Amino acid sequence: MKRRKFIKAAVAAAPLTAIAPSQAMADRAQKGFKIPNGEGRFHGHIQLKGVNANILDVKVSGKDTNGAIAVFEQTSLSPKRGTPLHVHPNQDEIFHVQEGQYAFLVGEDRFELQTGDRIFLPRKVPHAWTQISERGRMTVILQPAGKLEEFFVTMAGLRSEPSQTEIAKIFSDHDMQVVGPPLKVD
Repeated sequence: MKRRKFIKAAVAAAPLTAIAPSQAMADRAQKGFKIPNGEGRFHGHIQLKGVNANILDVKVSGKDTNGAIAVFEQTSLSPKRGTPLHVHPNQDEIFHVQEGQYAFLVGEDRFELQTGDRIFLPRKVPHAWTQISERGRMTVILQPAGKLEEFFVTMAGLRSEPSQTEIAKIFSDHDMQVVGPPLKVD
């Protein structure tokens, strides 16, 4: 008798699980949009503080894709500075260097990228990057979007340079974990 009730309940719930993916698609943007060169879709230019003083423009927000993907353009103004070694437990990242030169550490592998190069950073793998050139520009794609956009807005809103403890907390609040120092370059 109990088994029969369980089977009836499972069969009744099956259509609901089939609806969930289509509902996610319904919540996505239904029209294309253009983001002009040199502009951000939301927030204007996000001027970071703390990890570096770079400028970020949101090109495609997680709000546009129901969290499926986010795309940012970063103008790098912080030679010899970059991110601490950190982990995204739930997001993959792709960086495309549009201008300049950068060093990346992905797990135990070190890479130098220059204009035109791309790099894939898998989720759950510690990584860091540092700007080598005087200026640079990168496109960053994050999949799924996660909380990186909110992280950038938080970093831009700081009134003063945060301590390493404060940086670790801000990373943690946005589903990332600091696991080591920034990548040093000569």
